[in-house]
Amino acid sequence: MGKEVKTNAMRILDRNKVPYEILNYECDEFIDGLHTAQATGAPVEQSFKTLVAKGKSGGYYVFVIPIAEEVDLKAAARSVGEKSVEMIHVKDITAITGYVRGGCSPLGMKKQFPTVIHESAEAYPEIYVSGGRIGTSIKVEPQALAKVARAKFDDIIRKAE
Repeated sequence: MGKEVKTNAMRILDRNKVPYEILNYECDEFIDGLHTAQATGAPVEQSFKTLVAKGKSGGYYVFVIPIAEEVDLKAAARSVGEKSVEMIHVKDITAITGYVRGGCSPLGMKKQFPTVIHESAEAYPEIYVSGGRIGTSIKVEPQALAKVARAKFDDIIRKAE
Protein backbone atom coordinates (compact mmCIF):
# COMPACT_ATOMS: atom_id res chain seq x y z
CA MET A 1 0.00 0.00 0.00
CA GLY A 2 1.27 3.46 -0.91
CA LYS A 3 1.61 6.49 1.29
CA GLU A 4 -1.68 7.99 2.51
CA VAL A 5 -2.70 10.86 0.26
CA LYS A 6 -3.33 13.87 2.46
CA THR A 7 -6.32 16.13 1.97
CA ASN A 8 -6.35 19.84 2.80
CA ALA A 9 -8.22 19.01 6.01
CA MET A 10 -5.47 16.59 7.09
CA ARG A 11 -2.71 19.05 6.21
CA ILE A 12 -4.38 21.72 8.35
CA LEU A 13 -4.66 19.32 11.30
CA ASP A 14 -1.01 18.29 10.82
CA ARG A 15 0.13 21.92 10.66
CA ASN A 16 -1.73 22.66 13.90
CA LYS A 17 -0.37 19.48 15.53
CA VAL A 18 -3.89 18.15 16.12
CA PRO A 19 -4.02 14.37 16.46
CA TYR A 20 -6.59 12.60 14.30
CA GLU A 21 -7.36 9.18 12.94
CA ILE A 22 -8.17 8.49 9.28
CA LEU A 23 -10.98 6.07 8.47
CA ASN A 24 -11.17 5.04 4.82
CA TYR A 25 -14.13 3.22 3.34
CA GLU A 26 -15.04 1.89 -0.09
CA CYS A 27 -17.19 4.36 -1.91
CA ASP A 28 -17.29 5.53 -5.51
CA GLU A 29 -20.00 8.16 -5.24
CA PHE A 30 -21.94 10.20 -2.71
CA ILE A 31 -23.52 8.28 0.15
CA ASP A 32 -25.22 9.89 3.11
CA GLY A 33 -23.72 10.15 6.56
CA LEU A 34 -25.64 7.20 7.98
CA HIS A 35 -24.15 4.90 5.34
CA THR A 36 -20.72 6.42 5.94
CA ALA A 37 -21.00 5.68 9.66
CA GLN A 38 -22.00 2.08 8.87
CA ALA A 39 -19.08 1.74 6.45
CA THR A 40 -16.52 3.01 8.98
CA GLY A 41 -18.09 1.56 12.12
CA ALA A 42 -18.29 5.07 13.61
CA PRO A 43 -21.04 5.62 16.19
CA VAL A 44 -23.95 7.43 14.49
CA GLU A 45 -24.38 9.95 17.32
CA GLN A 46 -20.70 10.95 17.06
CA SER A 47 -20.77 11.29 13.26
CA PHE A 48 -21.27 14.77 11.87
CA LYS A 49 -22.03 16.15 8.41
CA THR A 50 -20.82 19.45 7.00
CA LEU A 51 -23.42 21.74 5.47
CA VAL A 52 -22.86 25.06 3.73
CA ALA A 53 -25.44 27.84 3.68
CA LYS A 54 -25.61 31.33 2.27
CA GLY A 55 -26.81 34.19 4.41
CA LYS A 56 -29.07 37.06 3.38
CA SER A 57 -25.94 39.27 3.43
CA GLY A 58 -24.34 37.06 0.75
CA GLY A 59 -21.83 35.47 3.12
CA TYR A 60 -21.31 31.72 3.39
CA TYR A 61 -21.46 29.73 6.60
CA VAL A 62 -20.50 26.19 7.56
CA PHE A 63 -22.70 24.16 9.89
CA VAL A 64 -21.47 20.85 11.33
CA ILE A 65 -24.36 18.79 12.66
CA PRO A 66 -25.09 15.17 13.66
CA ILE A 67 -25.70 13.05 10.55
CA ALA A 68 -29.19 11.96 11.60
CA GLU A 69 -30.36 15.54 12.22
CA GLU A 70 -31.53 18.47 10.11
CA VAL A 71 -30.23 21.99 10.47
CA ASP A 72 -32.69 24.53 11.90
CA LEU A 73 -32.18 27.40 9.45
CA LYS A 74 -33.64 30.00 11.85
CA ALA A 75 -31.39 28.89 14.71
CA ALA A 76 -28.42 28.69 12.33
CA ALA A 77 -29.09 32.24 11.07
CA ARG A 78 -29.33 33.55 14.65
CA SER A 79 -26.08 31.77 15.53
CA VAL A 80 -24.15 33.60 12.78
CA GLY A 81 -25.97 36.94 13.12
CA GLU A 82 -27.91 36.74 9.85
CA LYS A 83 -31.58 37.53 9.21
CA SER A 84 -31.83 34.23 7.33
CA VAL A 85 -29.70 31.51 5.74
CA GLU A 86 -30.48 28.96 3.06
CA MET A 87 -28.63 25.85 1.99
CA ILE A 88 -26.48 26.26 -1.12
CA HIS A 89 -27.34 24.19 -4.19
CA VAL A 90 -25.53 20.87 -4.60
CA LYS A 91 -24.17 22.05 -7.97
CA ASP A 92 -22.45 25.00 -6.21
CA ILE A 93 -20.64 22.99 -3.52
CA THR A 94 -17.37 22.53 -5.42
CA ALA A 95 -17.23 26.12 -6.70
CA ILE A 96 -17.74 27.53 -3.19
CA THR A 97 -15.84 25.05 -1.02
CA GLY A 98 -13.40 23.25 -3.31
CA TYR A 99 -14.88 19.96 -2.11
CA VAL A 100 -17.35 17.57 -3.73
CA ARG A 101 -20.70 16.52 -2.28
CA GLY A 102 -20.09 13.76 0.26
CA GLY A 103 -16.47 14.83 0.76
CA CYS A 104 -16.99 18.28 2.26
CA SER A 105 -14.86 18.77 5.38
CA PRO A 106 -15.28 21.71 7.78
CA LEU A 107 -11.51 22.24 7.32
CA GLY A 108 -9.61 23.30 4.23
CA MET A 109 -12.30 24.93 2.12
CA LYS A 110 -11.26 27.49 -0.49
CA LYS A 111 -11.93 30.20 2.11
CA GLN A 112 -12.32 30.14 5.88
CA PHE A 113 -16.05 30.60 6.41
CA PRO A 114 -17.66 31.24 9.80
CA THR A 115 -18.29 27.78 11.23
CA VAL A 116 -20.74 26.50 13.85
CA ILE A 117 -20.56 22.98 15.28
CA HIS A 118 -23.68 21.61 16.96
CA GLU A 119 -23.26 21.74 20.73
CA SER A 120 -23.84 17.96 21.10
CA ALA A 121 -20.28 17.45 19.78
CA GLU A 122 -18.90 18.80 23.06
CA ALA A 123 -20.26 15.76 24.90
CA TYR A 124 -17.94 13.34 23.07
CA PRO A 125 -14.21 12.68 23.40
CA GLU A 126 -14.03 12.58 19.60
CA ILE A 127 -16.31 13.09 16.63
CA TYR A 128 -16.19 11.93 13.03
CA VAL A 129 -16.26 14.40 10.14
CA SER A 130 -15.45 14.17 6.45
CA GLY A 131 -11.77 13.93 5.72
CA GLY A 132 -12.10 16.08 2.61
CA ARG A 133 -12.88 13.48 -0.03
CA ILE A 134 -15.42 10.75 -0.61
CA GLY A 135 -14.29 7.57 1.13
CA THR A 136 -12.41 9.27 3.98
CA SER A 137 -13.56 10.26 7.45
CA ILE A 138 -11.50 11.81 10.23
CA LYS A 139 -11.89 11.05 13.94
CA VAL A 140 -10.91 14.16 15.89
CA GLU A 141 -11.39 15.76 19.31
CA PRO A 142 -14.26 18.31 18.94
CA GLN A 143 -12.53 21.12 20.86
CA ALA A 144 -9.43 20.76 18.69
CA LEU A 145 -11.55 20.78 15.53
CA ALA A 146 -13.37 23.91 16.71
CA LYS A 147 -10.09 25.65 17.48
CA VAL A 148 -8.54 24.89 14.09
CA ALA A 149 -11.78 25.70 12.20
CA ARG A 150 -12.25 28.84 14.35
CA ALA A 151 -15.72 27.47 15.05
CA LYS A 152 -18.14 27.95 17.89
CA PHE A 153 -20.58 25.47 19.41
CA ASP A 154 -24.30 26.25 19.33
CA ASP A 155 -27.72 24.61 19.13
CA ILE A 156 -28.51 24.65 15.40
CA ILE A 157 -30.59 21.52 14.79
CA ARG A 158 -34.31 21.14 14.24
CA LYS A 159 -36.21 19.91 17.27
CA ALA A 160 -38.66 17.05 16.96
CA GLU A 161 -42.18 18.46 16.84
